[in-house]
Amino acid sequence: MAEVSGARDGDDGSMEVHHSHRDVTGGWLRPAVFGVMDGLVSNFALIAGVAGGNVAQHTVVLTGLAGLVAGAISMATGEYTSVASQSELARAEIQVEREEIEARPRAELNELAMMYEKRGVDSETARRVAEQLSSDPEQVWRVHAREELGIDPDDLPSPWTAAFSSLGSFTVGALIPVLPYLLGLNSLLVAAICAATGLFTAGVITSRFTSRKWWYSGLRQMLLGVFAAVVTFGVGKIIGTSVS
Repeated sequence: MAEVSGARDGDDGSMEVHHSHRDVTGGWLRPAVFGVMDGLVSNFALIAGVAGGNVAQHTVVLTGLAGLVAGAISMATGEYTSVASQSELARAEIQVEREEIEARPRAELNELAMMYEKRGVDSETARRVAEQLSSDPEQVWRVHAREELGIDPDDLPSPWTAAFSSLGSFTVGALIPVLPYLLGLNSLLVAAICAATGLFTAGVITSRFTSRKWWYSGLRQMLLGVFAAVVTFGVGKIIGTSVS
């Protein structure tokens, strides 16, 4: 979290209040949230589908653990590849921009000035700002990356952060519905209560980052997860009955 504390007098004599912002580009929030939700929903749905087929308890446990391991590894590798590819593409585009600045500095300066003009800055001020920013070769390409590409070259998401966030969160989420079976409780109802509670709690925690109402975020995640489990339970019941 980027944070600046304290206050000082502003240029107009008023008190300037500093505030903090949450980290929205660190690359961990999306995979962490998606991981725990996916772990809960997919593994609970998987367990519900198998349990719907009236199989033995050890089969349900084995299915749940297999789903946990396979899903966690799949999520981690998928997140790593996705974020790494995104970062590589960003760096490649930034390099193109740097080469353009070196090859056509005047044209890039004019382009930067025009961008500020389009944002409502008068042409003379926009020109002066563009010239001042362009005078520093180590900063001008960063400015162009942010203005043209919408990329902060100093804050690209880490693929390792995304991978480990996804791995850990998926594991935690997927473990919740299988935990009652590991403790000897051969009850899909208990697993459903644990999963629904976990989904609601995860939604509430997510609301702290998204500023959604806690009850809305929690209820939304719980209902989506329960819907998925009901569907797979029905499929397991139909197929299990027909096979047996």
